[in-house]
Amino acid sequence: MLMSMFFKYLASTLVIFLLAASASIKAESQGFMEGHLKIIFGMAVGPSDEMPRPQVKPQSYAEYLLIILSQEEKKEIARVTADENGNYRVALPPGNYVLDVQNRVAKHVRAAPRPFTIVSNQTVRVDMNIVIGFARIRP
Repeated sequence: MLMSMFFKYLASTLVIFLLAASASIKAESQGFMEGHLKIIFGMAVGPSDEMPRPQVKPQSYAEYLLIILSQEEKKEIARVTADENGNYRVALPPGNYVLDVQNRVAKHVRAAPRPFTIVSNQTVRVDMNIVIGFARIRP
């Protein structure tokens, strides 16, 4: 009886230790992706593109939610909102990802999805440029 209680105690202690170690390993193995969201306000361009473009400050970075997708399955992994200066940072497990703008087609936003790789305990920089309000006038 004493022996079985000892083994139950040992087994439960071992399970708790393994769970704690697993959580510690997961936390240590993460990497970071950080970057800057640049919003470019376009304007109509005709056959001659010599007209200077005004510099317009974006009203709100929060309007353009960034999403992180797995590179293989294109499954959504995380959502990121840039701060008031356009900067963002997120912790991710090691792997291959794609940074994109949520609903960019529906919002008529031009942006190129940006592939990137997260390595354990390292930071990768991935900046995102988006163009809104851009139209081409045919001659």
